[in-house]
Amino acid sequence: MNNENFLKELHAFMQSKGFVYGPFPELYGGVAGFYAYGPLGKLLKNKVENSVRNLFFSNGFRELECPTVLPDIVWDASGHLHTFKDKIVECSKCKAVFRADKLIEEFTNKEAAGLKDNELLKEIKKIKCPNCKGNFKEEIKRYSLMMKTEVAGKPFSLRPETATVTYLSFKRLNEYFRKLPFAVFQIGKAYRNEISPRQHLLRCREFTQAEAQLFIDPKEKNNWEKYELVKKEKLPLYTSHHQEKNLKLENISLEEAIKHKHIKTKAYAWCLFLAYKQFLSMGIPKDRIRIRQHLDDERAFYADDAWDIEINLNSFGWTETCGVHDRIDYDLKKHSEFSKQDLVATRDDGSKFIPHILEIAFGTDRPTFTLMDLFYEKKEEKEGKSMFKIPYNMAPIDVAVFPLMKKDKLPEFAKKVKELLEKEFVVDYDENGSIGKRYLRAAESGAPYCITVDYDSLKQNDITVRDRDTEKQVRVKINELKDKLQTGKLTELF
Repeated sequence: MNNENFLKELHAFMQSKGFVYGPFPELYGGVAGFYAYGPLGKLLKNKVENSVRNLFFSNGFRELECPTVLPDIVWDASGHLHTFKDKIVECSKCKAVFRADKLIEEFTNKEAAGLKDNELLKEIKKIKCPNCKGNFKEEIKRYSLMMKTEVAGKPFSLRPETATVTYLSFKRLNEYFRKLPFAVFQIGKAYRNEISPRQHLLRCREFTQAEAQLFIDPKEKNNWEKYELVKKEKLPLYTSHHQEKNLKLENISLEEAIKHKHIKTKAYAWCLFLAYKQFLSMGIPKDRIRIRQHLDDERAFYADDAWDIEINLNSFGWTETCGVHDRIDYDLKKHSEFSKQDLVATRDDGSKFIPHILEIAFGTDRPTFTLMDLFYEKKEEKEGKSMFKIPYNMAPIDVAVFPLMKKDKLPEFAKKVKELLEKEFVVDYDENGSIGKRYLRAAESGAPYCITVDYDSLKQNDITVRDRDTEKQVRVKINELKDKLQTGKLTELF
């Protein structure tokens, strides 16, 4: 269920403080499902994407960039062209159209993934149209999500995800890496012609994905050395023992999950751990995360295993933020069939095989929204202040620099401190208004530290550092400042 009051306040905060604008373009009335990132929002999204890059790079993945518009034969082969459709319902009064499963999840406490048409209609009867409070027609229709265009008069489509375009490079990648397994990822735009996007950055028509693909010999999926390093790690698995509808949250190790056959292969278990680790590294609290198993009736027909990482948001409750899928050899087989080319790899013994693909599918808009949702603190009525208590490593602004006064060479000195730091950090400089108001603005931007240049700084060559969360202040020598920020030793002073 939506927390409408919190959501309204969060949206106002995003707009007024320069995080997210929209629906875009506001100047012309706005179109649902399109948003613009303001100065702070773009910095925050950059931190999210760099965090994803760091995770993948540190685990041997390499980054690609592929076109976003491709001929329809590609999407025919992948299955998107004819099957990538949503189930929709129409209001009998105002004729507004909504995605059935998301409407149910938004206005009831029930999960709607995998429900059949008659089951969807049963729940839809309980819901009034959000626009006019009318009733919905008792009919489920299909609506294509593909965004169509033409190139040189021929039918093309904008990519609805980054995974497919990764598979198209398999022959070149196999040649480059020379031997399986190998892993690649892309961070880039994707497009889906959503019928009625209603959940801000969580469901956009244009969005950014960060999808990784591990190409692996199917014979090696349970002979995965990296699994041995993480098998004792415990994950919050939301699962069932025999595919029952009632899922149960269990904090169990990957080793136990393999033993109980919750997870099918060791290589997949490692991928699931990587995805979970990503959200922990962003500072998402463990008690806000669960990893939900896809049941047989909702799992894609080509997937041998599928789990979603969900985060309990203040605004929308449990929300999918990442999917991890064992896509087996489905994709390469289909593109081999349609392209009339062999997409195979060769083992050391000379035998040929079609690789399996394990996928970790992030979006970067949802984690960005998640960080704002979880770490924004409402404005206090008496003091008139709000805070953005984001984990320090994910803050859009690393440090804010202020001169105490706008005179007596304090601004000149403060600007030198700014220049010292801005080669390594994102630095905000502010000399307008009282020092208290500047501290407040910095707290709203999420800046972990405020550096103030005062009259003692001119004499002692040091500055005052103020910690965002504790509001404590310490003096630090300027020649030690950069090192303390880089190494994290600054936090030890508070």
